[in-house]
Amino acid sequence: MVETTASLSIGQVAERTGLSVHALRFYEREGLFVNPVRRGPGGRRFYGQDDVDWLTVCIILRASGMPLPALRRYTDLVREGTGNEKERLTLMREHQAHVTAQIGRLSESLDLIRFKVGVYEDFIDRGDATTRQCHAPSLAADEERTPLPRHDDASVE
Repeated sequence: MVETTASLSIGQVAERTGLSVHALRFYEREGLFVNPVRRGPGGRRFYGQDDVDWLTVCIILRASGMPLPALRRYTDLVREGTGNEKERLTLMREHQAHVTAQIGRLSESLDLIRFKVGVYEDFIDRGDATTRQCHAPSLAADEERTPLPRHDDASVE
């Protein structure tokens, strides 16, 4: 990464990344910066745009569920430079599979939530004072409102 801006204080980096000052210090202690954090007179940390860019990658990977040890390993590989691209690719493919599975689970959850919203909207639209127990889509009713895949286990609540 090429340095493109003047020095940024820890507060400025926190503002640009949305990370707290405490989180930035934590990232430094955990070895999650590709380049060592530079210090100015009096020991004050200062950063460059390359650090902000790298932190943005870290933030996205963490938000996608990448565990700290995997992020640390990825950082180490990037820090080592060229020659380990196959290992980086393996790490990213593993994480990609994890994120894809997570998206699938979230999609199933969203389907159930949409179904529940539809059920309650129907109750409210009809002005029903009584609500029947409805935990999951019925096998026979509301075909147009049943985006969930059919499962043998109807114990979804």
